[in-house]
Amino acid sequence: MFGRTPVLPTAEQALKGRSEPAFTVPDRHTVLGTPLLGPYPEGYQIADFGLGCFWGAERKFWQLPAGVWTTLVGYQGGHTENPVYEEVCSGLTGHTEAVRVVFDPALISYERLLKTFWESHNPTQGFRQGNDVGTQYRSAIHTHTPEQAAAAEASRTAYQRALTASGHRGTITTEILPAQGRTFYPAESYHQQYLDKNPAGYCGTGGTGVSCPIGVAKADG
Repeated sequence: MFGRTPVLPTAEQALKGRSEPAFTVPDRHTVLGTPLLGPYPEGYQIADFGLGCFWGAERKFWQLPAGVWTTLVGYQGGHTENPVYEEVCSGLTGHTEAVRVVFDPALISYERLLKTFWESHNPTQGFRQGNDVGTQYRSAIHTHTPEQAAAAEASRTAYQRALTASGHRGTITTEILPAQGRTFYPAESYHQQYLDKNPAGYCGTGGTGVSCPIGVAKADG
């Protein structure tokens, strides 16, 4: 609590990493049974979110009632190539712990995923979520299309308005940036669907208690 405030490293300060992954990723999702790394069905879309420790965050998305085809966790938004968990935790890679969601837009909207994102963590805490402190726990949305970027920006504005109206004093610190140029590096096998493998495992996910008032498409049910 009283340690040095985390600081994002520059590209020059970051660990260099490696040209190839240091580990292999499982083929299938342990809950959904779908491929983690693809190929993904034609017409499906990808959404990337950082909302603190990715163990509990991933479960929030695979538990949605319809439309999520697969989820996986990884590292995104930093400088180090093919990082490993210990490097990310050092704060010297610049990555945040991220969840990738592959979804069918005919069954669930991107706005519905954004609602889950905002309500599943506290986006006003900067480089922390609860007791988890570090740049790897920052709130982030990495968008894949102009439409996703516009929806993410609009949702941030709407959720800030809702937080303020509820009496929550914090200001949202969530970074909204293009996924292009911010490679998503899948995390180690034991991190994938961690809370399915370890039902009593640590889950640091916790929201503000404020509902996000963004639109939900009719296809969401």
